[in-house]
This record gives sequence, C-alpha cells and structure tokens, in this order.
Amino acid sequence: MKSTPHINPQAPIAETILLPGDPLRAKFIAETYLEDVQQFNSVRNMLGFTGTYQGTPVSVMGSGMGIPSISLYAWELIHVFGCKKLIRVGTCGGMQEGVNLYDVVIGQAACSNSSFTDQYGLPGTYAPIASYRLIEAVREQAKAKGVTTHVGNILSSDVFYHADPTFNERWQKMGVLAVEMESAGLYATAAHAGVEALGIFTVSDSLVTGAETTAEERQTAFTQMMELALPLAAL
Repeated sequence: MKSTPHINPQAPIAETILLPGDPLRAKFIAETYLEDVQQFNSVRNMLGFTGTYQGTPVSVMGSGMGIPSISLYAWELIHVFGCKKLIRVGTCGGMQEGVNLYDVVIGQAACSNSSFTDQYGLPGTYAPIASYRLIEAVREQAKAKGVTTHVGNILSSDVFYHADPTFNERWQKMGVLAVEMESAGLYATAAHAGVEALGIFTVSDSLVTGAETTAEERQTAFTQMMELALPLAAL
C-alpha cells in the first residue's frame, strides 16, 4: 500500500473525506457516525479513520491548523490516495450581523491573506471557490432539517492573533461572512487537481457582538453540522 511521510495507511481511504482540524475531533466523528470503522493513519498523531455512513464509504482525518497543514494533507489525499471530495468541517468566527452563534456557514469562496496561490504563477488574482454541486446539496439538506445556513465569502486568515486591530473590520466591510484558517488552501489544491472541495462551519463566536459558545454548546452545534456534511459521501 502506498504511503507518504505524513500518511501511512493501515486501512483503505475513501474517495470522500471529511477534514476537521483537530485529530481528536476526527476520532469523535468516526466513533459517533460511522460503522465498521478502521483507523488508517496515526503518523504525527494526525488520526485518520475509514468507515461507512448509511452504507457509503467515507473517511475522516485531522488536517491541523492553517493553510500549509491542510493543503499538505489534501495534496497527498488527492494525488496519492485518490480522494475526490474533500470537505472541511469546523468552526468559524461570524463577521456580519445576522450570522449568529450555532448558524452554519457554507464557504462559497475563500479570501485569504496567504501567498499560497502564488505557486501557480497565474497572470492575475485567483479566487478559490468551492464545488457548487456540494454547496447545493448541503443547502437542500439544511432546508429539509430547518438548519439556518449562510452561503457566501469567507476569510482564510494566516494570522489568528493579528497585530492590526483594523484587520477584521476591513474584511467585514467587503461582506465577508466569517473567518477561519484553512479553506482557501483546500479550495486551490482541489481546483488544481480537478476534484471537489467544500468548507462547512459552525459559528462558534461573533466578531460583531463578542458572543461566544461554550465547549458543550459547540459540541451540540457540531452534531448538526455533521448531519449536513456526511450525506455528501453518497453524491
């Protein structure tokens, strides 16, 4: 079986893979939602698991924090292990009024202050976007379940603790819905390879009101988000 310096699979990897940042969250997803689970990776404690969801094979693996980490794993999952649908699941900070705690943000596109796309040598500024097919499928799931979603532009920031106090405000003025740290790299990596990617996020805090969720509250909201993401495996 093929391996890389970062993934040494001890079990198959499905074509659809969910990518939470935290490897322990990947373990939780596998144990909670999947059947016939096998652990396929433990290199650097970046845990990965494969099982089935409603009869369809699906994998889940931690991606770490930031664009360099998720894009490294995404590249290997696509080019070495044959993944075709890569779905980031995580939390985000709401940046607009009306984007409330526990809402689900679907990242249609991802702005970034990263230089990640410079590697492609494009004659302009590339706009990393998600798969519309996956966006549409999640929206349909959300409507059926009565889940409040927001679809639009997000920010994948390279910096968590930013020295410029106006940083978030300037993105807010451009209508950016929420901030996280990975999706722009995932979307660009997937686009370059000709596969599908999507980021789905639970709003864990608001940069507008200062409201925050507790760990227990985030767990409940995360369950709702997973019930939107997992059916994408069957597409």
